[in-house]
Amino acid sequence: MILPSKHLKISESLLGLGGYLLNYLKGGPQTVDHLWFKVSKQNNSKKSFAYHGFDNVIFALNYLYIIGAIDINSEGEIFNAINKAKSE
Repeated sequence: MILPSKHLKISESLLGLGGYLLNYLKGGPQTVDHLWFKVSKQNNSKKSFAYHGFDNVIFALNYLYIIGAIDINSEGEIFNAINKAKSE
């Protein structure tokens, strides 16, 4: 479930979900609730490639935080740490 495999598409893996979350963070810092709203909206659309529950969103955010791709500001919002480092 974490990594894609022979029977699991990348869009169904936590790695793929992490990519979607990083894409959502391009617009600036966002709360976990706002990210979940975007993922659930994608789940309900007809263009959805895979269904991800709230647990998967949290696991993907944990993974992104551990590898240093995201960070949390003083207001509790999540932001893309890699893009912020490039702009400084």
